[in-house]
Amino acid sequence: MSVIILAIESSCDETSCAIMCDELLLSNIVADQEVHHQYGGVIPELASRAHQQNIVPVVNNAIHHAGVERKNISAIAFTEGPGLIGSLLVGNSFSKGLSLALNIPLISVNHLQAHILAHFIEEPKPKFPFLCLTVSGGHTQIVLVKDYFKMEVIGKTLDDAAGEAFDKSAKLLGLPYPGGPMIDQFAKTGNSERFKFPEPKVDGFDFSFSGLKTSILYFLRDETRMNENFVKENLNDICASIQGRIISILLHKLEKAANDLNIKSVAIAGGVSANSFLRIQFEEYGRKNNWKTFIPKFEYCTDNAAMIAMVGHYKFIKGEFENQSVIPKARLPIETNF
Repeated sequence: MSVIILAIESSCDETSCAIMCDELLLSNIVADQEVHHQYGGVIPELASRAHQQNIVPVVNNAIHHAGVERKNISAIAFTEGPGLIGSLLVGNSFSKGLSLALNIPLISVNHLQAHILAHFIEEPKPKFPFLCLTVSGGHTQIVLVKDYFKMEVIGKTLDDAAGEAFDKSAKLLGLPYPGGPMIDQFAKTGNSERFKFPEPKVDGFDFSFSGLKTSILYFLRDETRMNENFVKENLNDICASIQGRIISILLHKLEKAANDLNIKSVAIAGGVSANSFLRIQFEEYGRKNNWKTFIPKFEYCTDNAAMIAMVGHYKFIKGEFENQSVIPKARLPIETNF
């Protein structure tokens, strides 16, 4: 009998529902929240309210597109954390209610584990063990993936995430939210060698981005004092130089980890893995180091329920279910699930 998972993702500002039958994705509906654009960042209270408005139509659309009947759904999977607590609470409450209504099991999913297992939604799929650089607005980690349920964080940011460095830099440049994709767009016609930003000296496989953000702030302050049109006149080169440094920091650490651990299967995941220059440079590093490289499709990089469904499928097979007392968690280290 087929295993049909209905999955819900609501960790930040995307409301998403996916349906997966065995390991075949049938639908993956995502509703964005435009309300945050005017504020230059995600407002948690507004995000949770938008989730409440979006979740019923998103779930209905996912079921309709999948062509399944509710009575045939095997289990409900949802994001337990990490994320914004108000946003998580909407998905948590809805999932528990639907689980009770349909009298089917409930499966909690770690959002970070889901980003990594997004690589198993479609071919080609990595073989264990592999390294995964998981990089987003809230997290930057190098994870040693030994199995679907055996993962070890071997490197992490000591302060800010890479995605935050992108977004804060974009804000300094006067670019609209979300800033990361805007930097990526302007950088395509820029010279990444034009302006030099420092690479922090951090031991091991860990990252740091706070010093880089400060150097960008001071650089822009000093240059605009001498020329108030500096940013406008040099926007493409500034974006390319900032992007180039953030990505070199990420890939230098990933390269060090892969070489030190002698691992040749390497992947990237998370929202920043949608960055076009990161994808290009990652493949270049792969050729240089003779890696087998794995990059998810764009739609599986940013927050989506397909990756939640993928984890839900494996947990269903394992028989790992939750009871109705499960609560959302703003902080949820990836190792706590194993």
